[in-house]
Amino acid sequence: MADATILVDLQRCTGCWTCAMSCMVGNRLGDGDFRVTVRTLGSGEGIDRPAGEWPDLRMSWMPVWSKACTKCAPRLAEGKPPYCVHSCPTRALMFGEDVPAKIDELKERGFRIFDLPAWENSKDGIRYASNG
Repeated sequence: MADATILVDLQRCTGCWTCAMSCMVGNRLGDGDFRVTVRTLGSGEGIDRPAGEWPDLRMSWMPVWSKACTKCAPRLAEGKPPYCVHSCPTRALMFGEDVPAKIDELKERGFRIFDLPAWENSKDGIRYASNG
């Protein structure tokens, strides 16, 4: 595939962990050997705790790929997307030739496109889109 970037639309991610589970199962990794984890972005006071106060509560999620991610190289060789992208039920993940055009479209709609900083020690080639 021309572009090996995974684009994550954070407005579409529901924190379901399907990306992480499909990676683990599809790549036959051991239980708990996650190459993708999903962070809850909320109050910071514990897992799945919303930020704000009632009735103005908010919470979102961010999948994060570890350096161990191979973007499913054997699938790529067959012209297929990585398991995480293929399995995402909300289509929050995109991969391949359409990513650059999608990034341009999201920018035009006011989305901020960013990479995680180096200190996160995450996989290269993962771009995030957020309008929040």
